[in-house]
Amino acid sequence: MTDSRLSLPDFSALMVLAIEAREISNSELKQRHKMTIDGSRRIRLNELKLVESVKPGRAYVHVLTDAGWVRLAEDLRAGRIPPQSGSSGAMAGALLGWLPRFMERNDLRLSEVFQPDEDEAGPGDPSDDLEARIRAAYSRVAAEPGTWVTLTELRRVLGEAPKDRVDEALVRMERLPDVNLVPESNQKTLTPEDREAAVIIGAQAKHLLWIGRP
Repeated sequence: MTDSRLSLPDFSALMVLAIEAREISNSELKQRHKMTIDGSRRIRLNELKLVESVKPGRAYVHVLTDAGWVRLAEDLRAGRIPPQSGSSGAMAGALLGWLPRFMERNDLRLSEVFQPDEDEAGPGDPSDDLEARIRAAYSRVAAEPGTWVTLTELRRVLGEAPKDRVDEALVRMERLPDVNLVPESNQKTLTPEDREAAVIIGAQAKHLLWIGRP
């Protein structure tokens, strides 16, 4: 693209994803922030590699990429904030102008200002939300659908998601036709982290996850 300057809708999408600091679906974005990332906006932000979007089910799930965090922080520091009108625009501009000064005074990165709230209960069925997060994490790790990935890699991407809840979700997902979990065939290659990351299904430790095309 010849012009990568962010429009107000683009900038707003990055800002909301930074505030959430996690994978979030279009349906949840609409419920929480009265917006979605779809159509030309999603395509543009994906092509700029600022947002990663996957579609594990019926709705897209989005997450801010490392490049997205960097770009947003750079634009805030440089004052490259799309113009906004009215009193609400003045208030937003003042807050966004204050944010980089606050970060500089406290020696903080943008990703340290915005952290996911692990105690916050999201809307809808929590098990469905966790399955969507697992599928999104798999898509980030796997080169393509139908690739085996280790649960060690998967849990790193999931971050602070409680192990027992992830285990429960994996046990449920293993019954689905597009999901498979197996033990590592060469047990000698397993590290202590690999063994800790395993999920026990039928008294057997499973270390590898496979998810096909939905």
